[in-house]
Amino acid sequence: MAAQKLVPHRDFYNIRKVDGHLHASSCMNQKHLLRFIKRQMKVDADEHVVVDKTSGKPMTLSEVFRSMNLTAYDLNVDMLDVHADRNTFHRFDKFNTKYNPIGQSLLRDIFLKTDNYVHGKFFAMILKEVMKDLEESKYQNAEPRLSVYGRSIDEWDKLAKWAVDFEVWSPNVVWMIQVPRLYDVYKANKLVNSFQDVIYNLFQPLFEATAYPEKHPYLHRFLQHVVAFDSVDDESKAESVIFTEQSPNPDQWTMEDNPPYAYYLFYMYSNMVALNNFRKARGMNTFVLRPHCGEAGPVNHMIVGFMLGESIAHGLLLRKVPVLQYLFYLSQVGIAMSPLSNNSLFLEYQRNPIHDYFVRGLNVSISTDDPLQFHFTKVNKAFACLN
Repeated sequence: MAAQKLVPHRDFYNIRKVDGHLHASSCMNQKHLLRFIKRQMKVDADEHVVVDKTSGKPMTLSEVFRSMNLTAYDLNVDMLDVHADRNTFHRFDKFNTKYNPIGQSLLRDIFLKTDNYVHGKFFAMILKEVMKDLEESKYQNAEPRLSVYGRSIDEWDKLAKWAVDFEVWSPNVVWMIQVPRLYDVYKANKLVNSFQDVIYNLFQPLFEATAYPEKHPYLHRFLQHVVAFDSVDDESKAESVIFTEQSPNPDQWTMEDNPPYAYYLFYMYSNMVALNNFRKARGMNTFVLRPHCGEAGPVNHMIVGFMLGESIAHGLLLRKVPVLQYLFYLSQVGIAMSPLSNNSLFLEYQRNPIHDYFVRGLNVSISTDDPLQFHFTKVNKAFACLN
């Protein structure tokens, strides 16, 4: 504190703060989302937003809410029901339903997706409102995560076109790409034949955009605003197989079981190394791997994150492995921690190890994770933790 007082002009309020772990689809708080939905119900009530699965005809926004017996006047924060409570503790499945406003996945598709009937218009609008708030605060920056699933080859081009068409840029924001570990879901739905299809869908468009930018103009421009990749899913899910030297190659992984965490990260990392070398040779920006790691599940996830990641998100399990904790300290591998998020999912606030990590010299930062689920107001998480 004494050293901080010696720095002129700077205090906690006007130092640069970067939210390094933030999911774009939940980067707004619940009151912000509520106001946005109510406003669009008044402004764009007659806009077609979705196709009715029964009749096959487009439905307007007013018709969607009429089918739910709701009006703009009826909506409130409690009815929105996106806030994570104690019922989500150790229940990742229940937590995922909190992404659905009013418990309706249809509303998530309309308001919080980039690829829908309105081409992601509403999602872009609310993201730009969040970005405007960051710009007005001047000293707050963020690295929101957008999803690319690897289930089809055109995902990257669609996402990039959305970003360019709606100009979802800000000097206070750079993008990260999160890749959900859902191969088993895609396989069960016959979207892919092997894990190689997922890897191909994830990286082939990136190599093509690097080699021939003129063939992928939207993707080429979008990638200039991307800094890192993330791997996300529920780490507490049991892994039926382990990654060894006898594990099949991606083109031979045709079983319906999901590959283990280490398998996903290894093949993401190895492809990123080749991609980065190619992009660096062509004078383009490169990417780092910053996976979700150590929120739950086995400790070996932390070992994989340490070996392959530039930094990790969560790192709660590190408190149980002092030797690995020491390696993180020596290497200064970053750990973006989210105490309020952990409090609703895996570890009570009082037991969170962030203070211990900090005083021991680990490279930790505070992040919000999902303001939509965990925050009531725009208050910065750093203030909450300080208090």
